[in-house]
Amino acid sequence: MGSGLLRVLICDDHTLVRAGLRRLLESFVDIEVVAEAANADQAVIGSRQHQPDIVLLDLSMPGRSGFEALVELRRDHPACRVVVMSMHDDPTHVREALARGASGFVVKEAAPAELEIAIRAAAAGRTYLSPQVSAPQLFARPRSEEGIDSLPPRQREILAALGAGRTSKQIAADLGISVKTVETHRARIMATLGCRNAIELLRMAMRLHDRPTG
Repeated sequence: MGSGLLRVLICDDHTLVRAGLRRLLESFVDIEVVAEAANADQAVIGSRQHQPDIVLLDLSMPGRSGFEALVELRRDHPACRVVVMSMHDDPTHVREALARGASGFVVKEAAPAELEIAIRAAAAGRTYLSPQVSAPQLFARPRSEEGIDSLPPRQREILAALGAGRTSKQIAADLGISVKTVETHRARIMATLGCRNAIELLRMAMRLHDRPTG
């Protein structure tokens, strides 16, 4: 993200919710709401037109779901971060959102300050989860060598490269794939291993890198 205002697009199918979110977000320093969307298609079109830094995305909408919009947004606008909002704290929804590239998951009953934290974390390249959905039991998947062994060969290759200190851009060049593809694999690796943020992912990567071979 560049300097200056953080540009946000709000996507929610309820007009009053959007109005409330707009008023809240514009009360924060250096955050500007550049567009609103009432469904997944409008979110994708609005992002194409307005190039927001952050999309605040409701999961439950008429027509296509927020999950579908999330995939399209991350594919078409990889520099744009998506913070998911939901009435539900279902662990499956959280894992699915992260696997599809979300940078945050905020429950709608959260305190207003939490939304600001989530947006600024996403803008800084970090992941934020509401406390209700970040309990250890949410990620009850194996954080162990067995978890690493369950990864497909390409994802193990990328994880090992991360453990060796390679950046996503360097890994993309090494493997002859796009940076976007590397980032997609990273998200899926995090979901599989139960890594809640980049630090936990790096620890797992270093564990793989340090494993004896042969």
